[in-house]
Amino acid sequence: MFDTIAVVCTGNICRSPIAEALLKAALPNKTVLSAGTMAMVGDGAWPLSQQVSLDHGLDLSAHRAQQLTATLLRQADLVLTLDASRSAWIHRRHPESRGKVHLLGRWRGDEDVPDPYGLTKPAFEAGYQQMAALVQDWLPHLK
Repeated sequence: MFDTIAVVCTGNICRSPIAEALLKAALPNKTVLSAGTMAMVGDGAWPLSQQVSLDHGLDLSAHRAQQLTATLLRQADLVLTLDASRSAWIHRRHPESRGKVHLLGRWRGDEDVPDPYGLTKPAFEAGYQQMAALVQDWLPHLK
């Protein structure tokens, strides 16, 4: 049903690499990728994203940011965004994708995951914990 899942944030260096890694760990038989609406193309995951993820046993060292494209949207069966503004961005530019775009926080009242870019490690840790819980909420719907 949902064989290819795309996770979308803004720069594809802070939140979406973490959510991608969490989904990959939980769903090893699915294809999971991430992208940004204003991606810092080619950049690795932000150092604090890498550090917090490593603290929890996830390695983001191979991650490279990519831009969300129409092709990527077509290939994805499900697109999970980290905040409502990313969903709105996709809906405006790619209305044909509307039915497959949902917030990662859908099962918690369409909860946004705040962008920790430029903040300190506690903000990244809080985001990690929030995304880990939101991924767990999705698992019954994805297996």
